[in-house]
Amino acid sequence: MIQLTNRQARQFLLLKHGLLGEYQFAGKQGVLDFVRQVGCIQYDPIDVCGKNAELVLQSRIKGFTKNMLAELLYQDRSLVDYPDKNLAIIPVEDWPYFERYRQAARQHAKRYPEMETLIEQVRAHIQNHGALSSDDLKLDGNFAWQSAIHWSSGNNSTRSVLEQMYSTGELVIHHKKGTRKYYDLAEKYIEPNLLNAPEPLEGELEHHKWRVLRRIGAVGLLWNRASDAWLNIWGLKAKQRNEVFRLLLHEARIVAVAVDQMKDILYCRVEDLPLIEDVLQNPAPKWRCELIAPLDNFIWDRKLINELFGFDYTWEIYTPAIKRKFGYYVLPLLYGESLIGRAEVIAERKSGTLVVKNIWYEKDIKPTKQLRTALNHCFQNFALFNECETISIKSMD
Repeated sequence: MIQLTNRQARQFLLLKHGLLGEYQFAGKQGVLDFVRQVGCIQYDPIDVCGKNAELVLQSRIKGFTKNMLAELLYQDRSLVDYPDKNLAIIPVEDWPYFERYRQAARQHAKRYPEMETLIEQVRAHIQNHGALSSDDLKLDGNFAWQSAIHWSSGNNSTRSVLEQMYSTGELVIHHKKGTRKYYDLAEKYIEPNLLNAPEPLEGELEHHKWRVLRRIGAVGLLWNRASDAWLNIWGLKAKQRNEVFRLLLHEARIVAVAVDQMKDILYCRVEDLPLIEDVLQNPAPKWRCELIAPLDNFIWDRKLINELFGFDYTWEIYTPAIKRKFGYYVLPLLYGESLIGRAEVIAERKSGTLVVKNIWYEKDIKPTKQLRTALNHCFQNFALFNECETISIKSMD
């Protein structure tokens, strides 16, 4: 077992995510490298100051622009939209590992025999006209249906059919316009050796091991207890999770980490041990100030972040306005090795203005001159990322 101080655990997490010291990732290749490192980044369509996946990347990738992600998804096809931790973006080479979910969706479709005729209509429309959205084709039929993988659909037959074909892997997202998804045939964009690959892992236990290991790698440190970090791993209850952790430890694929004054044991992947060695050498990395995405891999387990950083974050987007402590779309604010507060930032695209509506500091934080300078630099980078020419800061006190 490895013993770390609280500070060393925080440094390890931040260095693992490329959020401390000099930027570890740069440009389009950096985006691809980071997504491969974490396995997936969560996608959310809401865009107040950038969509969640873009926000994750802007805090880590030097020179990141939104076009880089769009190109990797819809031109290079190195990344693909596919459910992992809920809606997500994954490396295309990971496609075969989710074959069991597509197989489940194919089985699920057999409960709706009326759908096959509608699927044929969609295929014909795509062959004749190319990529389509649910607005481009009106299908007959009106039935309640729920996708096997993630989405719930009401009585919009076209959307139901498109989502079903997406769930089975017959369709992929060709591109997006705002929140609208356009679909096309997967065979046009995913190499046959990936598209038609069999499930690489034998049985559910091996699949659970792969996914738990992947999630530990996505966060850096995780504990063997209930966590949002395990979301959307089918069949992974406490009993199965305990067995997975036992086997991963036995196979020396994960290492136990004890952190001072923490009751629970944490675990990291064996591949990340060199980074722990670096942290044990007492590094003094350069501090950065970054805005963190609300569904960032780094904060997937909010209870863990609270224990390590003393920072209690709730994304209040679904909280009724009257019950919000802060605001609709508020981002955690990282400075150096600490989460120092949160900021409400709005990109007013018509006027090209980045509005910093509010900053709430943690109670022990004093906005020194050094901190203000770092914040200004952070907001300048964030304005550039949002293609805003001016910045309006209501208050920095």
